[in-house]
Amino acid sequence: MSPQLPTVCLSEGSPTYITPDPEPHHFEMPGLVKGAALIAPTLTALASAALPRPLPAPLPRVPSSLSLPSLPTMAPARLPLGRALLIFQLLAYCPLALGDLARGSLLRVEPRDPVLLAGGTLVVNCSMDCPQPELLSLETLLEKVPVGHGVRWAAFQLSNITVNSQVFCSGYCNGSQIIATSEIMVFRFPETVELAPLPPWHPVGRNLTLSCLVAGGEPRAQLSAVLLRGEEELSRQPVLGEPAVVTATVLARRSDHGANFSCATELDLRPHGLGLFQNTSAPRQLRTFALPRRPLRLEAPPILEVGSSTQVRCIADGLFPAPEAQVHMMLGGQRLHPTATSRGDTLTATATAHAHHEGSADISCNVTLGDQSRQARKNLTVYSFLGPVVNLSEAMVAERSTVNVTCTAGPRTQVMLDGAPIPLLGQPAQLQLQATERDDGRHFFCRGTLEVDGLLLHKNTTVRLSVLYGPKIDRDKCPQHLVWKEKTTQVLRCQAGGNPAPRLQCLQEDSGNVVHVGIPFVVGLNYSGVYCCQATSPMGSATLPVEIDVRERNPARVSIVLGVLAVLGVLTVAVALMFVFGSKSRRGSYPVARQSAFVPLTTMTPQETEAEEVP
Repeated sequence: MSPQLPTVCLSEGSPTYITPDPEPHHFEMPGLVKGAALIAPTLTALASAALPRPLPAPLPRVPSSLSLPSLPTMAPARLPLGRALLIFQLLAYCPLALGDLARGSLLRVEPRDPVLLAGGTLVVNCSMDCPQPELLSLETLLEKVPVGHGVRWAAFQLSNITVNSQVFCSGYCNGSQIIATSEIMVFRFPETVELAPLPPWHPVGRNLTLSCLVAGGEPRAQLSAVLLRGEEELSRQPVLGEPAVVTATVLARRSDHGANFSCATELDLRPHGLGLFQNTSAPRQLRTFALPRRPLRLEAPPILEVGSSTQVRCIADGLFPAPEAQVHMMLGGQRLHPTATSRGDTLTATATAHAHHEGSADISCNVTLGDQSRQARKNLTVYSFLGPVVNLSEAMVAERSTVNVTCTAGPRTQVMLDGAPIPLLGQPAQLQLQATERDDGRHFFCRGTLEVDGLLLHKNTTVRLSVLYGPKIDRDKCPQHLVWKEKTTQVLRCQAGGNPAPRLQCLQEDSGNVVHVGIPFVVGLNYSGVYCCQATSPMGSATLPVEIDVRERNPARVSIVLGVLAVLGVLTVAVALMFVFGSKSRRGSYPVARQSAFVPLTTMTPQETEAEEVP
């Protein structure tokens, strides 16, 4: 008698049994399927495991279909194998019945609830603690291949496990069917972990949204995404959806300039006995900036003359990062080439502006950082100031010649010429004169005044006149009577004027001796006499007599000294004679009256001892 199948799951109080179908790959079941499935497919999964015990040599494949005796008391229904397996899968979710069967059973599935990488291969071993087990098999929707069996075990290899799956081991012991299940869980690493591109520049103090794209990765319950600034964790969120987009908002700071932002995923399989798996996206660098709150300072003159150049400066305060700012400066349609320097948050750009055309022009300075810019403008008036120009009819004229002086300038310039009346605006100033000696070397000064945008501009020009005239000896600078002492060093000082400058020399009328003017020399008595000083030039000559009196050096003092010496000599002789004759008188015993032996001398003052000296 065929053994009756045990009840697996109850439905409306009536037991349901499975009977074999005479046709291949079919089962016979009641018409309304509300019973329990003895064998059910599971969701595909990835797992890896080793056999719990060494397996013997491979044996012929055991058919996976069950051949069970039918029950005559039931009206069997014919179902295709696929629908039967689907019913078995649905019935596998009857936790109470399956729990009752597994509890206290002698059937084991190894490995138990494995976890493996998607697409992997797993060997599952079904073993039963029964003296004479029957029909030991494994049921699953996964591709399986028997790899070995023994009296109380059978091993099967499952390959290409890509989804979570459930496998069933079943067998009979003493006429009773026993079922054991194992859940295979697969995991996948994310295929894509990418942080969305950051803006080229981001303003300081504004929110920045970070967005991370995560595609793939299972199980999602153990998968989370982390947004990072360098090593600093900014946000941690679960990965939901496929693909999933994880976002976080941060406030951009100055310190974020040049910082790297990234996105990482963490697949935490530590509760399943594995590790923590991390995937990190390529980092993206953020560049932050801050523009000045105050306007730019543009330093440039209000006016500029055609053909001239000036320095223009543009200053930006509170600029971050100042060295990375771009500066553009223009004068009208002319692009300038500034040189920028930075110190702290201050940027200074300097450029040279050249004026080529008269009129009004704008000077502009544009400072760009990131996608924003600041601009400053200033108006510049380019003017033309022609003149003043002073012209002489002749720059060099002879004395008593007529000279015309003219000063001209532009049409809007007022000119003023020394000695000439002030003309009308834009008209030349003129002056006519008869050249004299006093006009030689004279400078004619002309002043031009131009008004530009309310500013008065001045230019001055001078020209020198040269007048030719004959030599003249200045009597005040050439003394006509000189008294010198013999053997003293003297200089004949005498000056003569004229244009061109004359040549001056002095000759002694008697001897023809030359006395060089302005050169020191030692005076002798032979230099006494009258000299003719003559100044000559191409314009003529002039003469002036000069008398030089050379006297002996101190003649009166020499006479006094000689006189004194003579008196002293006479006195000495007289005293000597008196001494001699006095001695002879005493020998003759003649009395002699005593008199003074000294001759009184008169003391002379220094003025009286000096002879006459001519200063």
